[in-house]
Amino acid sequence: MAAIGMCETPGCKSIAQLQCPTCVKLGIQGSFFCNQDCFKKSWKTHKIIHSLAKSENTDGSNGEYNPWPSYNFTGKLRPFPPGPKRTVPRHIGRPDYADHPTGFPASENAAKGSGQIKVLDDEEIEGMRVACRLGREVLDEAAKVCDVGVTTDEIDRVVHEACIDRECYPSPLNYNNFPNSCCTSVNEVICHGIPDTRPLQDGDICNVDVTVYHRGFHGDLNETFFVGNIAENTRKLVQVTYECLSKAIAIVKPGEKYREVGNIIQKHAQANGFSVVRSYCGHGIHRLFHTAPNVPHYAKNKAVGVMKPGHCFTIEPMINEGGWRDDQWPDHWTAVTSDGSRSAQFEQTLLVTETGCDILTKRATGRPWFMDQLEKFDKFNAAI
Repeated sequence: MAAIGMCETPGCKSIAQLQCPTCVKLGIQGSFFCNQDCFKKSWKTHKIIHSLAKSENTDGSNGEYNPWPSYNFTGKLRPFPPGPKRTVPRHIGRPDYADHPTGFPASENAAKGSGQIKVLDDEEIEGMRVACRLGREVLDEAAKVCDVGVTTDEIDRVVHEACIDRECYPSPLNYNNFPNSCCTSVNEVICHGIPDTRPLQDGDICNVDVTVYHRGFHGDLNETFFVGNIAENTRKLVQVTYECLSKAIAIVKPGEKYREVGNIIQKHAQANGFSVVRSYCGHGIHRLFHTAPNVPHYAKNKAVGVMKPGHCFTIEPMINEGGWRDDQWPDHWTAVTSDGSRSAQFEQTLLVTETGCDILTKRATGRPWFMDQLEKFDKFNAAI
């Protein structure tokens, strides 16, 4: 997940403390300001967005919904109106940012300075195993509904309810003000896509990124799913992205340098004609959502640290069909390829053991959902 949004007043670089209430009502994403004074200074220009949003057909049915009229989109995907904000029952344990006005993760921020990689004890390891198993169950529920005509908001609803059913807090919800319970990244979206009311279309790919918080621990994973009939070049992109993750996991063991992960991933991606995103990386995870170590996915990086038993972290390569550079929508979350090409991603949470590693978020079948989808599609096409 990205950093908290900054104030949108020109020249002000302060951390945002509030969001425009009219934008919230109109479903306009972003619109963050540091305080009331900055909000008032920007009002004359900012309120133009309200008028434009009100004058457009905002049901999203004909693609006219556009909360950012001046933004030049890099690809074909467009934002649609958001769904309702979901709530978590009070009896479910929640991280420190869950009820903060700006979603500021105080404990995570306090740990940033040291860079020390925590070695988990037996009790903490068991807590991570449980959280990761529940996270896998939640993602599997999302996989069952990811199909043509289904909105990403509906996927978010399924994820949210699956979390509640398992007494988990959906970790993304209100993290640095993120508005939903999971990230749904479609086609050219690299990561941090915000669920909305756009129906998935035949030929889309959709990554669903799930993290759950259960009894003090976060479990994080994602997969890219096929939607309907998929072009051959898209099949290859998703297949190679999964292979990049698998090859990286294969080297995880005590004594291995964290910077080596990126060398393995870029070598395989580049050999197949794809590029590796550099702006986002894997991360340590346990009681904190994001912490040391940083695990870049590109070659010749300068990641610090050596793997030791008890280290827990994610590897989550984002592989692009075109160039590696990224852009960001004005919602301050949605990361997209700068050339509009498609991007795929897979993620697992790993625990370093004495002899290698355990994939804590591994699917019971041992293989990703897209392989099941390929078999289903190919059998259907052969039958007709």
